[in-house]
Amino acid sequence: MHSDLGSHIIIDKESEQRVASLLAELKDSRIVTFLEDDFKVEHSKAVIAEAYISEEHRKTIIIATKNFNIYSQNALLKIFEEPPRNIVFIIIVPTKSLLLPTIRSRLPILKKQEQREKQKIDFSFVKLDNALIFSFLKENERASKHEAKELLEMLFYRATVIDKLILSAYQLECFDKAYRLLEVNSRPQSVFALVLMSFMGVNDAD
Repeated sequence: MHSDLGSHIIIDKESEQRVASLLAELKDSRIVTFLEDDFKVEHSKAVIAEAYISEEHRKTIIIATKNFNIYSQNALLKIFEEPPRNIVFIIIVPTKSLLLPTIRSRLPILKKQEQREKQKIDFSFVKLDNALIFSFLKENERASKHEAKELLEMLFYRATVIDKLILSAYQLECFDKAYRLLEVNSRPQSVFALVLMSFMGVNDAD
C-alpha cells in the first residue's frame, strides 16, 4: 500500500490514472497534486513552498509529469534529501531515464526494472577494465540521445543493484554530469567514457 510508504518514485506512463488511484487510496490524508506535462523550475518552487507549510499530520505531495528537466530536479534535491516534518513526496514519471541519478539515490523506485533491461549490460563493474570499456564504447558509438539515456540508466542499475556497489560522491556526480551532457547533445561515447572511467581502480585496494 502506498499509504504505508515514505517518499518514493513511481514509473507509470498513465500518470493521470495513477494520480486518480492515489487520491482514492490516500483519501484520509492531506494531498497536494502537481500534475504537469512539462515540469518547470517555477513548479519546483511551488512544490517547495507547499512543503514548507507546516502540517500537524502527514501531507503527501504528488509530482506527476511527462517531462522533468534537470533544472527543475536540481531545484528539488535539497528538499528531497531533508523533507520538512510530516511531508511525503511521490514522483510519477513515464520512464526512469527522465530522472537524474541524484534524484534516484534519494528516493526509492517502486516499480522494478524489467528483466529484459537488466540483462542488456552484460559486464560486471567489479571486473571492469580498459578492454571492456573500449568494447562497450565501440558497440554503442551510434546510440541516439534517447538510447544513450536508457543505457546510462542501465549502467546505473547494473552498478547499484546487480553489482551492489555503493557509489562514491564522485561517481554519482559523473552520472549526474552525464545526463546533463546528453541533454545538450554531447557525443554518447564521451559521456559513457566519463561514467565508466570513474569506476576504474575501484577494486585495486581489495
